Amino acid sequence: MIRLGICNELFEGWDFAEVCRTVKALGYEGLEIAPFTLAPRITDVSAARRRELRTIIEDAGLSTIGLHWLLAKTEGFYLTTPDVAVRNQTADYLVELAEATRDLGGTLMVLGSPKQRDLLPGVSYDQAFDFAVDVLSRSMPKIGDFGVDLCVEPLAPSETDFLNTCDQANVMIERVGHPNFKLHMDVKAQSGETTATVPELLTKHAANAGHFHTQDVNLRGPGMGDVDFGPIMKALVDSGYDRWASVEVFDYSPGAVETARQSIETLKRNLDAAYAR
Repeated sequence: MIRLGICNELFEGWDFAEVCRTVKALGYEGLEIAPFTLAPRITDVSAARRRELRTIIEDAGLSTIGLHWLLAKTEGFYLTTPDVAVRNQTADYLVELAEATRDLGGTLMVLGSPKQRDLLPGVSYDQAFDFAVDVLSRSMPKIGDFGVDLCVEPLAPSETDFLNTCDQANVMIERVGHPNFKLHMDVKAQSGETTATVPELLTKHAANAGHFHTQDVNLRGPGMGDVDFGPIMKALVDSGYDRWASVEVFDYSPGAVETARQSIETLKRNLDAAYAR
């Protein structure tokens, strides 16, 4: 059964416990966390603070989904660089993030971070692919040991020039060859693919996906734009996907509570319809 969660950066500036209480009251079951909302680097969050945050989440009746925006607002990390030292630092930091995910009670991480994977001058796509595989092959055994899935996110060409389609991501998943390295899917990101619609892509790939993000292409929440979530949720259910679906938005202007409220109402209505068929 698909469970609904929401990403915490929507509640910018809020007290963490109040975020959890609000999210639970609106009907969500899980909270997904952007590391930069906790500290500049995840290693700055002490073991004691991680335990405290996990307790706050669980006391509110929520589950920790995991972490996303893994490399956002950091420096010194890059997935596709020819610099071996930077690749090693990036691999080590992904392991640190996985340890924090486990400590917080989560089981997955979403690797999007477009600005830490864009092709660098003089680096071809194939070279960048090999560099990324090197980083991930180094980090995945330890990430898996923490019981965490790392879900790689194909993003639209407007966001990055590296890994733009589910097919490209699946080639990388096959190359890395670790059972905890999986596909992440996203309504906005997959709307950028030109060869298939989002429902078609979900029908093809979602059964093997480790995670799913929902939002409108206008950067607001489900139900706050023109995207029809009926066919999307039907395709997700019909594919056999049975994990988390998190609300991730980028335009906070309608307000956190209103965004979260409209989003879950839209997702629940369309999920109920999909399961009823």
